[in-house]
Amino acid sequence: MSYSYGGRRGFGFNRNQPVEVDKEYEARIEDISRRGDGIAKIEGFVIFVPNTKQGEQVKFKITRVGNRFAIGELVQA
Repeated sequence: MSYSYGGRRGFGFNRNQPVEVDKEYEARIEDISRRGDGIAKIEGFVIFVPNTKQGEQVKFKITRVGNRFAIGELVQA
């Protein structure tokens, strides 16, 4: 039996999310995750954005969307 770090939990397909893959959004980083990624929210939906700091207003591109959260890539701080 093999186990992998992180798994795929949270990345199921769901059309009802307020963000879409490959689209750019702008939001304020509200908090920092345990892994050090910035946490932004759009319509209450959590987006993790690496290489950001709390309080920054950033522009990011969505790279993955899951049922409970998305992952973004920093475009402009």
